[in-house]
Amino acid sequence: MVGGTLPAGNVLRACQALVRNPRCWRCLRLQPGWNLVKMQASHHAVSTYHGRQPGFRSSSIAAHAQVGGASPAAPKPEETKDQFCRMCGTKMQLAIPKGEAAWRHVCSSCGYIDYFNPKMVVGCIVEHEGKILLCKRAIEPCKGKWTLPAGYMELKESSAEGAARETWEEANCQVEILAPYSHFDIPMIGQAYILFRAKLVAPYTFSPGEETLQTVLFHPNEIPFDQIAFSSISLALQHYVEDMKRGQYRVHHGVVSKQPGSGPNEIGPVL
Repeated sequence: MVGGTLPAGNVLRACQALVRNPRCWRCLRLQPGWNLVKMQASHHAVSTYHGRQPGFRSSSIAAHAQVGGASPAAPKPEETKDQFCRMCGTKMQLAIPKGEAAWRHVCSSCGYIDYFNPKMVVGCIVEHEGKILLCKRAIEPCKGKWTLPAGYMELKESSAEGAARETWEEANCQVEILAPYSHFDIPMIGQAYILFRAKLVAPYTFSPGEETLQTVLFHPNEIPFDQIAFSSISLALQHYVEDMKRGQYRVHHGVVSKQPGSGPNEIGPVL
């Protein structure tokens, strides 16, 4: 896909192209106000969150595999994260299942494999009257520093639903999702940050949630970048301020190359 302005009628085809070729995220430009989430009226419930508390049920996927030989390219971890099998209670062991190349936690009795996968953090860049909503964290890590309303995606919800829910929980505000904005992967800590553009909806109020000390609408020139909690949030805000000045919003993607021992708000090379 060549960088340029995308006609509104091609939004669905553009989304399909992004799935097929992630590099397209780097060059896609969105006009202000376009809504990739609410492409149909039936999607309204996905893009607007009114303080509902949906019930989430935990689930696990049981997998059985034979234990295969170790690969020289995959050094064995020094210890297991899981001591006992969640399926039968037997002691877990580290092994490389047949057909795989990575060490896994495998039950020595029933063969259940407990996979440890990256976590997805979802949130919103809420803009209102030319200002951006930030939350001062009340919990560690980075207690007392500023961030966007965001948190871990739950089971049984979409990324947009999770972003709206986290915004409600951390800032007590109701929002409408406008469009996807940024996706930053941090392989070192096994996280992916997915942020959406959003706007306040009636009653246009906000206040600190349980995990927030303070909520403030900042003018772009007043954002305290030296006090931002996380590197991915800082990157997203830098891009957003630049896009605000241009009056044209792009979708941003990158890989944050964290180094061992670096702090949450230390930005490493972005690939």
